[in-house]
Amino acid sequence: MEIKKIYEETVPSSRFIGKKNSDWGLFWQNGWYDILKKIGGKSKFNYITLKRIVNGDVEHWVGTFFNPDTPVPESLDFVDFESFRTAVFRLYGNPHNGELFGLETHNQCLAKLPIHGFTHREDYWCIVRPLYSTPDGDGNIILDYYISIE
Repeated sequence: MEIKKIYEETVPSSRFIGKKNSDWGLFWQNGWYDILKKIGGKSKFNYITLKRIVNGDVEHWVGTFFNPDTPVPESLDFVDFESFRTAVFRLYGNPHNGELFGLETHNQCLAKLPIHGFTHREDYWCIVRPLYSTPDGDGNIILDYYISIE
């Protein structure tokens, strides 16, 4: 895994609609992906994985960010967000060997925060957003990994 770029971005006020403690396989299998596709008002954060770190424990969410007032379908869950700052890590690596999605990558990104003048928030959120999900000739993809910061 290689960190190609680190920059700051503000995530606007939004409503995340999806499922807690799910993965993309279950999301498609249960038809929740089709429900999300029918909702209007998506942001650039479409079809992402969201993680929340609370007291060292990880909550996993799968879904999409929408406008704050978007109605939530009965079969899905939601989290409302006020605008928040993030440190964004542009990652390049293999999606199949665990190097992009594991705790080691997360910790490498955390270690880079103070070097770039950032401090993660207490009980913070992380966003995993694939940019190029079709592997290149070396089998690697590019994704952005967001960590909420003070």
